Amino acid sequence: MEGWQRAFVLHSRPYSETSLLLDLFSESDGRVRVLAKGARARRSQLKGTLQPFTPLLVRWTGRGEVKTLTKAEAVSLALPLSGITLYCGLYVNELLSRVLEQEFPFSELFFDYLNCLQALAAENSSPEPALRRFELALLGHLGYGVDFLHCAGSGEPVTDAMTYSYREEKGFIASLVTGQRSFTGRQLRALWARDFPDADTLRAAKRFTRIALKPYLGGKPLKSTELFRQFVPKKRPDAVGP
Repeated sequence: MEGWQRAFVLHSRPYSETSLLLDLFSESDGRVRVLAKGARARRSQLKGTLQPFTPLLVRWTGRGEVKTLTKAEAVSLALPLSGITLYCGLYVNELLSRVLEQEFPFSELFFDYLNCLQALAAENSSPEPALRRFELALLGHLGYGVDFLHCAGSGEPVTDAMTYSYREEKGFIASLVTGQRSFTGRQLRALWARDFPDADTLRAAKRFTRIALKPYLGGKPLKSTELFRQFVPKKRPDAVGP
C-alpha cells in the first residue's frame, strides 16, 4: 500500500465538464487540494465514491498547489449522518477547510476528526459534546495554548465557585465582574478535561470555543452554521449544534 493515504473529502466542487476539485483531509499530509479528472463522467469508477464522510484510501501526484488524484477507494460506506448530525459534520468539514494550511501534517488531528465523525454517527442524543471536544482538540493542534487550571494573575489553582475572566494571550484571571468572557472554575475544569456532564458546562464550552476560534475564522461567517440556523430557525443561539 505504499503511497496510499487514508483521507476524507472535506469539500468538492465541479471542475470543467467531467471533473471535480476536492479538498481532502489526509492522515499524513493534512489538507490537500486535488483534481479528480473525469470523476463526474458517466462511466467513472469514482462516481459516488468521492463523498464527504466516506473513509477513503487515496493516491495523488504532482508538486503544485493542486495535485492530480490517481487512485481512490472507499474503505467502507459513508458514516451515517443525517438531520442535525449531518449539519454538524458539514460544520466540522468547513472548520477544517477554513483554518488548516495546505499540506501541513496533522496526523493526530486526523484521528480526532475520525473520532468526532464516529461519535456524531453513533450519537443517540446531543451531538454537542463531540463538537466541543473536536473544537478544543483543533485549537490545541493549531498551537492555541491556554491554562484552564490556574489563575493567570496569581498562579493559584482555580476554584469551582470563583469566576474568571478570559483575556487573550494571558488566560483566565479571577474577577468579580461577569460577562460573555466569564467562566467559573467548575466550567474551566470541564474544558480542561473535555468532559461536559451538564448543560451549563456545554454552554460554557461553546462560548469559549467561539471566542478562541474567531481569530482563525475572521469575519466571514461559516456557511454550515447559516444552513443549520435555517434548518432549525427557532432554536436559541446556544442551542444544540454547530
